[in-house]
Amino acid sequence: MISKLLDTLSNYLAHRKGLLPIIGLVLIFLNLLLQFIFPGSMIATTNIFLHIGLIVAIFGLMLAWAL
Repeated sequence: MISKLLDTLSNYLAHRKGLLPIIGLVLIFLNLLLQFIFPGSMIATTNIFLHIGLIVAIFGLMLAWAL
């Protein structure tokens, strides 16, 4: 089941190589906006969207290179 899911995901992302890096950049930009809109909130102080966006963008670049 997991193998079939990974195969389907791989086929989907093979034709959309820039999708994951763009999603990562959107998450990083969302983190920047949250810093100004909600400066004292827990989400803004932990920079969770920055970290997730960076991981998604790097993973997307590595996956695009491999495919």
